[in-house]
Amino acid sequence: MKQPIISSSWSCCFRNISSEPADEMVHNEPEKKNISHEAKIKTGGWRAISFILGNETFERLASFGLLANFMVYLTTELHMDQVSASNIMNIWSGVNNFAPLVGAFISDAYAGRFWTIGFASFASLSGMATVTLTAWLPQLHPSACTKQELDLGHCRGPSQTQLGSLLLGLGFLSIGTGGIRPCSIPFGVDQFDPTTDQGRKGINSFFNWYYTTFTIVLLITQTVVVYIQDNLSWVVGFGIPTILMACSIAFFFIGTSLYNHAKPEGSMFSSILQVFVAAYKKRRIILDPTDDIIGADDHHDHKVVFYEPPVKGSVLSKLSRTNQYRFLDKAAVITENDLQPNSTPTNKWRLCSIQQVEEVKCLVRITPIWVCGMISLTSMVQQWTFTISQALKMDRHLGPTFLVPAGSISVISLLTIALFLPFYDRFLVPALRRITGHDTGITLLQRMGIGIVFSTLSMVVAGLIEKERRTSANNPHYSEMSVFWLSPQLILMGLCEAFNIIGQIEFFNRQFPENMRSVGNALFSCSFAGASYISTLMVTLVHSFTGTKHRPDWLTNDINRGRLDYFYFLIALVGVLNLVSFLYCAKRYRYKGSASGVEMDDQKAYVDVEMSPVKA
Repeated sequence: MKQPIISSSWSCCFRNISSEPADEMVHNEPEKKNISHEAKIKTGGWRAISFILGNETFERLASFGLLANFMVYLTTELHMDQVSASNIMNIWSGVNNFAPLVGAFISDAYAGRFWTIGFASFASLSGMATVTLTAWLPQLHPSACTKQELDLGHCRGPSQTQLGSLLLGLGFLSIGTGGIRPCSIPFGVDQFDPTTDQGRKGINSFFNWYYTTFTIVLLITQTVVVYIQDNLSWVVGFGIPTILMACSIAFFFIGTSLYNHAKPEGSMFSSILQVFVAAYKKRRIILDPTDDIIGADDHHDHKVVFYEPPVKGSVLSKLSRTNQYRFLDKAAVITENDLQPNSTPTNKWRLCSIQQVEEVKCLVRITPIWVCGMISLTSMVQQWTFTISQALKMDRHLGPTFLVPAGSISVISLLTIALFLPFYDRFLVPALRRITGHDTGITLLQRMGIGIVFSTLSMVVAGLIEKERRTSANNPHYSEMSVFWLSPQLILMGLCEAFNIIGQIEFFNRQFPENMRSVGNALFSCSFAGASYISTLMVTLVHSFTGTKHRPDWLTNDINRGRLDYFYFLIALVGVLNLVSFLYCAKRYRYKGSASGVEMDDQKAYVDVEMSPVKA
């Protein structure tokens, strides 16, 4: 077994690093930063953010406006049956939620965020234009049929050419989503200097305003755009989002000279795999708890030396070495023949830097939090499915003549977010900041935990309201309940989104290393896919095992005969268990850059390999 050694031909220097909390991380010298101090004065900041938010607002108006009513378009205009239309939507949604992983890889490894967003925006514009053409050109959609033929299912569906044109448009949209979604938020964060108080506060406000504009866009698309598509014209309803996408691209490139640009760092996936492979190859090495304390034991015959070269100039912060997941530290232990004469690794799959190891530790630490956050989103998924089923069975009149569309009832949740977030950002956070002394008022994990509580409460309230609704519907002496009785559960769901979703977005952007932020946003996108799959699994199991010969299952088509309230209570129970799991994981979580290694005199000692030729 090879032992870790210190060769007499190696020159090592020591550096003491203060043990500061999460945000107090060690930074490179100014000349090594990717963006100089002078450049930051002229670029970035809220001037650049105004163009980025403008671009994001138009882009989301375009994409959500195109897709807000897409299921109706497939069934009524393309004459597809429910199963085929549902399959297209589900498959395409899955591709959309996982495509950001590919986009994040390309952005962080090769193209950079600016050019990834730029290329993806043109792909989205191409997709929207293609889908608009399927509604405009008679050759790209089936001929019209009567309402009676549509109800009887006698209408001719799309031909292979027509279906191929539609799928081509959706493919372009997936490419656009894969590039825009994982890069938009990190690109906004790049415009602020996280080493200053003003920069950190700017990042905090950016997250809140980003999601506020996102919510306003959803409100517009689910009301105005859907109305145009349903009542005026599909061509106009699709054409407006296409024009808005073109405006989005124009906004984005107009602000080019104002942006801070972070350079791509190479394949982060290779770096992650290298750490695991190197740690496995050196699994037999035994690490002593005092190995990172230089001079603690001068008589130690085989003092471990860790490979810690200067970090790349584009890395804004150097991660402190931690004692958590110490088995990964073996990847950075220098053994015989690991270094070349110029002090670079002989084999990157056998020797990794401390920075690489700590980046992987960040990913490992985040994973349990990510899983808990994904489970908490399962309650949110229900407002797009069973909440609409409830609304269809309730009194939807608003005044004597106007009938509230069942699909628009979720606007209550969006209104809650739109009203609460500005109040939270401008009033609640400053008040909490004075009490806690924390830049964001409360920690990111506390914000996510509060969101999980609201998520669970929303399902409890939903179950209680559904129980009353079912009793009312099955009793001829009771009047039909108003659809606005669904407001309490939707308001709680809006508060869940305001705390949990924004908390997750900010958490991933802050806790992932700078060169992996796009991956963090892609991981957040996967949370929604995971939540949908978990919900689908629960629905399938409940539908399969809760029915008997004498009693329909809880989720039977006629919800007046089923027990949807029981299903809501089941989700609430899962939410309670998830909350307990989250609290356990949050208690053990260590924020990126926190001092959690072995300490001596309130300081940590590190070993740097001097990057000079080895003397013979």
